[in-house]
Amino acid sequence: MKLQIQTKPLVLFILFMALQAPPALYADPDPLQDFCIADLAMTSTPINGFPCKPASNVTASDFIFNGLAEEGNTTNPFGSNVTAANVLAFPGLNTLGVSMNRIDLAPGGLNTPHHHPRATELDIVVKGEVLIGFISSGNVYFSRVLREGQMFVIPKGMIHFEMNVGKEKGLIFAAFNSQLPGTVSTTMALFAAKPALPNEVLTKALQVDESVVELIKSKLTAASS
Repeated sequence: MKLQIQTKPLVLFILFMALQAPPALYADPDPLQDFCIADLAMTSTPINGFPCKPASNVTASDFIFNGLAEEGNTTNPFGSNVTAANVLAFPGLNTLGVSMNRIDLAPGGLNTPHHHPRATELDIVVKGEVLIGFISSGNVYFSRVLREGQMFVIPKGMIHFEMNVGKEKGLIFAAFNSQLPGTVSTTMALFAAKPALPNEVLTKALQVDESVVELIKSKLTAASS
């Protein structure tokens, strides 16, 4: 009986801690009301998210987004197009902790290596044959060619890409556990940041001559213009 009395506080503490989801598992915080249609005009309010549109002004249209219905333009050097349905495009997502992207890929098209600092990503291939892969923090590369109906999960913050390896157009819908997952393009961050990273940093990090760095910068500038 003494053992039970002595261990009971410890057991209760362990049980309590087990029921608390670690902060690392959270993306966006849970909402405090049924909905909070973002008032994007009130950008000066310093909060983590957006202020709510008055509930009396909310209509059914605030819960509808048609942007993912249309095919994106892939006539660019990368052969890809990402249509985002995040809170900036779809204010009805405000405080709900979810968003989606449509990724269109021409044959051979590439959604270049990037990462989402605020969300895990779940890709489902709707059309085509798509190579999807990510690199872990231990520099292990995980990838698979997926076809229609197959899914691939990319853990939060991991650098990843999607590439159409089939002969037809590719289409992916990507879901995120954040209303605004953010996107950091690896190549653009290194070679097209403003102000620019010093060439000395890039040449030393990549172990290449400055002429190589300048060539990459010029190509990315042309591709983004």
